Amino acid sequence: MPNWLSNQIMRAFNKRDRRQIRLLNDCWFFYYSRRNSHTDNTNPMQ
Repeated sequence: MPNWLSNQIMRAFNKRDRRQIRLLNDCWFFYYSRRNSHTDNTNPMQ
């Protein structure tokens, strides 16, 4: 997870901003799925 995204998520949790948490969660799953679709599937931990 990128450092900037981790910082944003922590800030949203500390503020209890549910809208921001949902948005950042969606961003993370989008980032993660795009990253995994571009890598070789022989090593899923990349």
